[in-house]
Amino acid sequence: MPERNPFAGLGKAKKRAHKRPCPEWISPMLATLVDEPSSGEQWIYEPKLDGVRCLAFRAGKELQLLSRNRKPLNAAYPELIEPLARQVPASYVADGEIVAFEGGVTSFSKLQRRMQVRDPEEARRRGIKVFYYLFDLIYMDGYDLRDVPLLERKDLLKRAFGFRDPLRFTEHRRGRGAAYFDEACRRGLEGIIAKDAGSVYVSKRTRSWLKIKCSAGQEFVIGGYTEPKGERVGLGALLLGYYDGGRLVYAGKVGTGFNTSDLVSLERELAPLRSGKSPFAQVSNSPKGVHWVTPKLVAQAAFTEWTRDGRLRHPRFLGIRRDKDPREVVRERPK
Repeated sequence: MPERNPFAGLGKAKKRAHKRPCPEWISPMLATLVDEPSSGEQWIYEPKLDGVRCLAFRAGKELQLLSRNRKPLNAAYPELIEPLARQVPASYVADGEIVAFEGGVTSFSKLQRRMQVRDPEEARRRGIKVFYYLFDLIYMDGYDLRDVPLLERKDLLKRAFGFRDPLRFTEHRRGRGAAYFDEACRRGLEGIIAKDAGSVYVSKRTRSWLKIKCSAGQEFVIGGYTEPKGERVGLGALLLGYYDGGRLVYAGKVGTGFNTSDLVSLERELAPLRSGKSPFAQVSNSPKGVHWVTPKLVAQAAFTEWTRDGRLRHPRFLGIRRDKDPREVVRERPK
């Protein structure tokens, strides 16, 4: 049960909370990709969820769900509105991830069938059950909490909110990060997030939050597509790339991971974007059966590894990301 005065348990950390009006927007804190978990008692570890980042903003009767690039999500996930509106705090900003499950693990591909819906009734009819995993509280009832240490913010979140499906609290583990990472990979999870327990909340990518992936995968900009062959409909493969110093670098093409509905809807969405020239810096020719497009869509893809010449090996399409600007897409390298 949520506490009526959760601030009472905040102790000395409350001095780091600042009295301010409820903000209309806070850019999310982002994690840096690394090869392995950091060790030490200052680190806590959470599962890396394969879903859509979502910040919940409540100011009295108004409640807004916003993606990491500030796109409204209320219509796509209407079942989250009422439980969030029933919470005890009259105003808050909470951070979390919206997910769907497939076989006990979060599935971006399954969530894809809800992400593009803009009608609440249609979203409910899709029959895809979603959950909102909250992992941070950055504003509550007149106080900006961004300078409060992470563990205190998480504790305040757990005490201030009532968690019942579809709202879930993101549990964490302290210490033994390597063992937790191995366990996550054995369970088929995407990876883990390591967070500095004393870190403040900053609106940028930071090394206070680290992400460690069990397998390769990231977002890519779609720069073209090929014609379908044989009995395949819609399109054959997507041509993918990423930005490097303002140039769109070709990374290869992906032709697996699609169902028939994906192929048809993607071709319908890409056709109006067709262009007469390649958007890729190093691909200027026009192979037969290739349609170049203005790079406005972002795809999520899994793959086994990068080849020596900078191409994706065995890529697999997972879905379209509506929550990321194409210009933000770069090649992810562990740091």
